[in-house]
This record gives sequence, C-alpha cells and structure tokens, in this order.
Amino acid sequence: MGNSVSIAVILLNSILVQNIVLGKFLGICPFVGVSKRIDTALGMGMAVTFVIALSSVITYFVQYAILVPLGIEYMQTIAFILVIAGLVQLVEMFIQKSSPALYQSLGIYLPLITTNCAVLGAAILNITSGYNLLQTLVNGVATGLSFTFAIVLFAGVRERMELAPIPKCMEGFPIALVSAALMAMAFLGFSGLVSL
Repeated sequence: MGNSVSIAVILLNSILVQNIVLGKFLGICPFVGVSKRIDTALGMGMAVTFVIALSSVITYFVQYAILVPLGIEYMQTIAFILVIAGLVQLVEMFIQKSSPALYQSLGIYLPLITTNCAVLGAAILNITSGYNLLQTLVNGVATGLSFTFAIVLFAGVRERMELAPIPKCMEGFPIALVSAALMAMAFLGFSGLVSL
C-alpha cells in the first residue's frame, strides 16, 4: 500500500485530512500549552516539524537497518524514543544559542517535545503505513507542518478570544478546550477528501 501512494496525497492527507492534532489527537499538551501567542506557537511548530522530519528518517533506518535484521522489532518504541530524545537535545541547544527569547517563551514545553506523542506517532505511522524512505520524509515534514498549522491557527483564535467578552466561568482553559473541540469538528469536514 505505502509504495503506491503519491507524494501529493501524503501531503494533503497528513496536513488536512489526518491532521496530527485535530484528526489523530496527538500532541495535545503543547497544542494547548504553547498556543497563547502566534509567534511562540510558530516557534514551537517549527521545532516540532524539524524533530518529526529528522526523526522520521532516522527511525526508518533504525527500523530497517537494525531492528528488523536483528529480529527485535518489539524494541521499536524504546529505540524510537531514544532517537527522538537525542534530536530534541540538539534542537534545544540550537534554539538556546540562536534565539534566547524563543527559548524562554517555549519554557518547559521545548524539552517536552521528547515526550510529545505526535513525534513518536509520526515515526510509528511511517513504519505501519509501509512508506519508503522518500514517503517517510514527506510524511514526516507534512506531519510537522500539520502540527504547526493547527497550533498557529489555534493561537490566532486564542489571541482573538482575549479581546472577546467571555463569561467569567469560561475564561482561560475552559474556552480554550471548547475552541479546540470546535476546530477538531471543523477538520472533520476534510474526511473523505483523500483515500489511501
């Protein structure tokens, strides 16, 4: 199945139809936690996109060059988490040196990319879908972009809500959850657009 899927279909499916946050409900913690401002959300989205794209390619090689030949596919989750943790450390050091302001605004959510289930989910999805190396890279980038798209869109909604007259009992986290649920329902409109 995986080798016959075109690149355009993978892109469209990953970004809109099966959006990692609003369609698969992975990566909710940073989605809610870092989406108060658009610039912070964009920084987090770019960091997650880089980690997902690079970890997708590296885990592809780990799976087919190490785990499968040794017959230890059951170690997949542990091996993938080790790869992701190493990449997150590199991204964290790079952002700390290149943009201290972004590093401070991302706070605890930057090292938490290691435990972001969207990153691990994308790596495992590539293997279970039977994608080849190019398709794995494209799906990794598209999945990262779908996370970025969702978090930036949600940050825009949250910035607008700060100016809206919201009932006192709904301010903060409750209205954020309601808004996220409405966005997820809106993304259901894309289902059926692409079939793999």
